[in-house]
Formats: sequence, structure tokens, C-alpha cells
Amino acid sequence: MHCDPRFARVREVFERHFADGQELGAGFAVHHRGELVVDLWDGIADRHTGRPWLRDTPAFAYSCTKALTATVLLQLAERGLVDVGAPVADVWPEFSTRTITVEHLLTHQAGLPVIESPVPVTEFEDQPAMAARLAGQAPLWEPGSAHGYHALTYGFLVGEVVRRVTGKSVGELVAAEIAGPLGLDLWVGAPDDVIARAARLKGPDRRAATTSTQPSEPSRPSAEPEPAGGADVIDRMAAAARDPGSLMNRALGNPAMQLLDGGANHPVIMRAGWPAAGVVTTAAGLAGFYRALVAGELLRPETLADAIRPRVAGADRVLVIDSSFGLGFMRPSMTFLTPSRSAFGHSGMGGFLGLGDVEHELAVGYVTNKMADAVSGSMRAYHLTEAVYASLADIST
Repeated sequence: MHCDPRFARVREVFERHFADGQELGAGFAVHHRGELVVDLWDGIADRHTGRPWLRDTPAFAYSCTKALTATVLLQLAERGLVDVGAPVADVWPEFSTRTITVEHLLTHQAGLPVIESPVPVTEFEDQPAMAARLAGQAPLWEPGSAHGYHALTYGFLVGEVVRRVTGKSVGELVAAEIAGPLGLDLWVGAPDDVIARAARLKGPDRRAATTSTQPSEPSRPSAEPEPAGGADVIDRMAAAARDPGSLMNRALGNPAMQLLDGGANHPVIMRAGWPAAGVVTTAAGLAGFYRALVAGELLRPETLADAIRPRVAGADRVLVIDSSFGLGFMRPSMTFLTPSRSAFGHSGMGGFLGLGDVEHELAVGYVTNKMADAVSGSMRAYHLTEAVYASLADIST
């Protein structure tokens, strides 16, 4: 493991999380001004076998994938192959709602957060088939009038635009344009040898739910302002999480990973490369992706600046609490907790985090296998990132 002495407080927080039982296995990596200043890992990758977590242990990082997918599409836009402001139907003629633009897809404004018909397991690795299910659906709200987290459909929609333009999947382009050239341990659609050494995720402990009817609240730091509506919005989010028919659960639950033994641990899921929730990566791999973004190696600086400009902010029709998005990237909000208002990136369900910050020349990657019981993520990533920014403040004084 490596930790620059200037970032010693980051290592202290990382070690405390293990000492307090908050972690099973995890990795955390930080680049500052292009230098790898923190590269930590510890714990158990597989609780059933006791296999240790190593530096090259990757994990399925859920929605951290969305930032990679956005980057692939924006690379195509830089080359003049995609017009972000144009209707999706310009490149995907079967797409029935001509008022939906590519920008609407990237900013979760399309009104298509749910695949209405159940997706069978036999279709889980057939992304064009899932995209075809969405092509004829009517939006649930007028595109551009509101935003709501397209938890899984984001990937099938943006991924189909990429496929129509290039003939390749997002995973293939991530390998060819990002992970391969940069030498990153990062895959959107993992090969069998990577699946074999990947961490096995452990779901949140549900035992407490058998003795209480009160839902767990989404975590937030004490310094984070109350969301609009205060406690009421938290109650409504919790009610949506309990309701199987809520837009939240419909968006998160189809295709249903739980139909496969082990859910996201199943080889079909890790191999499928869903462009919204399919990345398998190490902490160093995820941080390395953001280092390259911040350095202007993957997108021109002006492209990235425009991509992270907030396009939508406020109450999320799917998640209920506030969210904020640029072109595929999260901005600080209740769903992307960060000590810095200049940060961008994407969280992953259960606590994962990928973060970049051009102003502070910073890149962060955090992966874990002990899932948090909160849609908006876990406080572990926030506390680690808080320690990073506190270290930067110390350095500058």
C-alpha cells in the first residue's frame, strides 16, 4: 500500500472504517496533480473463502459506469459523429419519440426511466434487444420538463446511440479508447479471468428490518443542507423504497439482477457490460480514469467543462431527493455527496464513488464489497473524500 505522508489522515480514516466494522474489503485511490498519492486496500474479497483483497482486486461498481458511458459518447461528439442536441431518432430511426434528444438521455430528462415489460434472463446480455423495448415506449413525462434517475435505462439508451454510430458497444470502446491506452484495470463487461478474481459483494444487513417497520434514512453529513421539504422528502423517499410499484423500484428493478443467483456477483451480470451499471474496476483503475479526464487526456478541457455544467438540479422524479446532472456526470447533491462544490463524477449504489475535480487537480476512486443500505450511497466514501480535501487544505497552508 502507498500513502503520501501529506495524506496521512486519509489512511487513518480508511483504517478506522475497518476497525469499526464498516468494511469487509475495500480499495481507495487518489491522484493529485497527476501523481498517485494514495493507493490503499485491505480486507476480504470473498467472505465465503476468506480470499484477501489485493491491489488488483476489482469490484462491480454499479452506476460508476455512467461516467464512462458519457465519456465515450462525448468522445464521439468531439469527432463530429454525434450531435448531443439532436433528436435520438436521427441516429436511431426506430426510436419513436422525436422530441427526445441525446442530451435528454445524458441528463435523465427523457422520461424513460423504466422498461415497462419484464426483461427475461435470456436477454440480459442482449443490449440491443433491451434498447428495442425502450424505442417504442411513450415517455412518462414531457422530455426536458423534469428529470428522474434512469438507473438502468440510461445505459441501454445511450449505449444504443453509441452502437448505431460506431457499430460497437460502450464496453468495446471503453477497452479501446480508455482502459487499454491508459493501462487501467477497468472493464465494462469483464472477461472470465477478471470475474474469477473479482470481489464478491455482500448486501446490506436486513436483519434489523424484521424488528422494525421504520426504513433506514439516506445518509448525509451534518454539514449537508437539508433537502427541499426537509424530513418530509426523506419520508417520501423511504416510502418509495418500500413500495414495490414505485417509480424508484421499477427503475432499479428491471432487468432484475436478483433473478440470478448472487445478483451482481453472477458472471452473466459482470460479463454483460450494461452501460449504466456494468463496470468492474479496481480503486486505482477508477481513479486513473478520472485522472485522465482532469488532465485533458480523454476529452478536451472545454468539452469536459461543458459536460460538467449542471443541466438539471432539484427534486428527482425517481429518487425523490435532490439530484443534479451535467451530461452524464453527477454534480454535488443529495445523491452525490462531496465536500467540494467543484467536484463531479458518479456514485454507485451501495457506496462506490468515482470523483474528479479540475479546480483541485484531483481524482478519486473508491470500491468496496460491503454494500450500504441507502440509495444515495454511503458515508464511508464521503469521509474518505473529506479527509482528502482536508489534506489538500493542510498542504496549501
